Amino acid sequence: MDLTQLAQTLKSGDRRSLARAITLVESGRADHRAQALQLLGTLGQDKQALRIGLSGTPGVGKSTFIESFGLMLTGQGLRVAVLAVDPSSARSGGSILGDKTRMERLSRDPLAFIRPSPSQAQMGGVARRTREAVALCEAAGFDVVLIETVGVGQSETVVAELCDLFILLLAPAGGDELQGVKRGIMEMADLILVNKADGDLKAAAMRTCADYAGALRLLRKRPQDPPGFPKAMTVSALEEAGLATAWAEMQALSEWRKQHGHWASRRAAQARHWFEEEVRRGLLAVLAHEPAKGILTQLGAEVAAGQATPEAAAARLLALLGKG
Repeated sequence: MDLTQLAQTLKSGDRRSLARAITLVESGRADHRAQALQLLGTLGQDKQALRIGLSGTPGVGKSTFIESFGLMLTGQGLRVAVLAVDPSSARSGGSILGDKTRMERLSRDPLAFIRPSPSQAQMGGVARRTREAVALCEAAGFDVVLIETVGVGQSETVVAELCDLFILLLAPAGGDELQGVKRGIMEMADLILVNKADGDLKAAAMRTCADYAGALRLLRKRPQDPPGFPKAMTVSALEEAGLATAWAEMQALSEWRKQHGHWASRRAAQARHWFEEEVRRGLLAVLAHEPAKGILTQLGAEVAAGQATPEAAAARLLALLGKG
């Protein structure tokens, strides 16, 4: 693979080159990993897009929202990339839902790029190499990168380490849904959008929005937020209502953070987080090879047999690694 040519065509905005580059960084082969690191180093970090993370409960209409929202942005001349993380098949490891097939209009838009990736059992609702895929989209000149997570839960807060803005999408008339959504993700959200505010559900959406607005007021104010944030709003992806207002709020929050230095500090903290995460994963990879693999197997057998406690066995293993 000619990495120089790939980098050049990717920087020119060629979507096919972008797809090839993402396939390269997602590959588990050692030679592909080396090429991916070389490619990322060649591209640099000159361009920056607005990274928007999006999570929501199942059936809330994330794909419909992304398509309507994305088409509104491309209608304004913005280039939009969508990185949709699908739950993986336990057998094949491939994507189950196939988000691209559910965004037919957006997938045909020349200013849009949609890339579904299997989560492959990665915690946090994102794929392991999503951060690198975001960097590739930025290098390709996209203005907005939407990162759709697998779903909503305690682990979905990891997506906050990837994005500049974190949007939580919820449905109206959810009953005890307010209690079902964990406080962690509520504290991470910059905007809560109650979708499906149309037809018979419009009144229910307004009530749900008011409930969440009240809940947000009880949370401690964050230093990275201007007055009024985080906030809850109603939208209708089906009728494309409220999308322009939501986009205006996202832009206002993003601009405020840039002016007050929170944007740069957030990006720096995220870079450090992913450095440490890569180190942790590298250490786990070391344990998968000999001689560490044999020691790990032996200590695991002792723990299973009751000859050692998990804590003591782990301490022995770490001590051996420290001596190496």
